Amino acid sequence: TSTFGWDIDVTGNVVTDAPAFSAYRSSNVEISNSVFTKVTFDTEDFDTSSDYDTSNGRFTPSVAGYYQLSAFLHQEVDGSNKVAYGYLYKNGSQYQILSLERASIDTNTSNVGSVLVHANGTTDYFEVYTYQASGVSTTLYGQSKLTRFTGFLARAVWVQ
Repeated sequence: TSTFGWDIDVTGNVVTDAPAFSAYRSSNVEISNSVFTKVTFDTEDFDTSSDYDTSNGRFTPSVAGYYQLSAFLHQEVDGSNKVAYGYLYKNGSQYQILSLERASIDTNTSNVGSVLVHANGTTDYFEVYTYQASGVSTTLYGQSKLTRFTGFLARAVWVQ
């Protein structure tokens, strides 16, 4: 048994209990113009360590290490500017722009992004935000195949 989030059985096989989750937005939500809006992914497909909270949209890893986090945001890009962003926040602050989409016509767009991040395994948490500057309110579409937040432990680190 180790503190890295996995065990090794007597035959040398790794038995993992490492955190992994997949959650999606189940319904559409209006995104105001020029406002950073947190996306709460309210339905889980799975959450191996109960580290994702559907009520507040936070992933708080319980094992210290490096996590691969991905977000998929499908939304309108209407109005005059037609620009939409996806952001990963860490501990309440912008951490990484996941994607930027500019459209030349009024259309729907998918912002998709992924990043490898470090988490301390106790207090670090991650959220997804969107921002659009089209001049009008737009729709972020909720459906399991359109708007999703996923993550998994890529490599644990030992904390003394």
